[in-house]
Amino acid sequence: MKTKSELTIILSERFGNQILTRKDIKDYLESENLLGGVASAGAMTRFLDSQLNKVGHGKYQLPIGNKSKTIETKIPKVAITPKVAVTNNQPQESVNLMVNTETQNLIPSHFEGFVPWGHCATIKKVIKSKMFYPVFITGLSGNGKTLMVEELHSQLKKELIRVNITIETDEDDLLGGFRLINGETKFVPGPVIQAMERGCTLLLDECDLGSNKLLALQPVLEGKGVFLKKINKWISPKTGFNVIATANTKGKGSDDGRFVGTNILNEAFLERFAVTIEQPYPSSTVEKKIILGSMDKYGKKDEKFADNLTIWAEVIRKTFYDGGVDEIISTRRLDHIVKAYSIFNDKMKSIELCVSRFDDDTKESFMDLYTKIDAGEDVQGISDSDENLDDPVDENENEDGGAVNY
Repeated sequence: MKTKSELTIILSERFGNQILTRKDIKDYLESENLLGGVASAGAMTRFLDSQLNKVGHGKYQLPIGNKSKTIETKIPKVAITPKVAVTNNQPQESVNLMVNTETQNLIPSHFEGFVPWGHCATIKKVIKSKMFYPVFITGLSGNGKTLMVEELHSQLKKELIRVNITIETDEDDLLGGFRLINGETKFVPGPVIQAMERGCTLLLDECDLGSNKLLALQPVLEGKGVFLKKINKWISPKTGFNVIATANTKGKGSDDGRFVGTNILNEAFLERFAVTIEQPYPSSTVEKKIILGSMDKYGKKDEKFADNLTIWAEVIRKTFYDGGVDEIISTRRLDHIVKAYSIFNDKMKSIELCVSRFDDDTKESFMDLYTKIDAGEDVQGISDSDENLDDPVDENENEDGGAVNY
């Protein structure tokens, strides 16, 4: 009959440092006719509790470094897949609780040709303050909300963790959860915890696509820290931690159906954002600078084309706001057109390719409008007075009084 110590060594030779269930161990000992004095349920439990590390209900791990070559066995070393059931009430001492991701630089890359507009300076002041001051940024698609936040963090050399929210995003995705890593169950902190512990900004992108599961962030949005109930640990945010959310709506849903999938967000969740910033499309003056910057970046500069694209987008937007069309040309789409132009060297083809996503009637009307502008026709709906409708880009003056040029 084998002693308990000998049985432990045999198990170590067979399974190494894997996590096993009571049934795994019993089945193996039984198959090798090694049960002997631990055949009864009580004896088996006492043997396991005294010789192995208990890592959960009915789960054990062989002690590290317990392998020995003093006992000859003919047992082949065959790896098995451990049967691990992760539970929320897993004891803290049973696993290596926290796994930190590899240390890396989370400062966003600089975006060449970035031109500030709208409330860029306001958001920059919030970031520079290093205060906890949650900001909700809303605006139509493609007007640079996310890019603006990323570029400001790049300029200020501040780390940013971006999380794209969907209807499926839940507490486990945000705060973290248990993962099986190299045969061990470990708690992997989510992006929210990473941002809090690093003292950087958490960007909740497309926030209005989320569900009521975002309410798990209530204490986080109060700046008080959060209790990780899965591992019984309190996480406090470091200085510099902040939350910025971007969305196409104000969290009230999309009545016109333009942003399918957006949801009505809980009022208590929205109330925890200190300020809501409505980011507009840039004025025609600023947008021309953006287009010219894109042309420089892609190596295909044409100032007349930049002028025409600016007027074209301005007329379409004015018509959209007046209810004349259901589609709009975003700043992002103008960048797509400029990039296509650098590839195909054909203005009309570039525009056609980039507006083909719209229905046929809209596409044809947009193409026809550009043809008229390119021919120098006076297009109704835009005048020199529109230049006075600039958004509050004056906010972006620096300390020396000059315009900020990134």
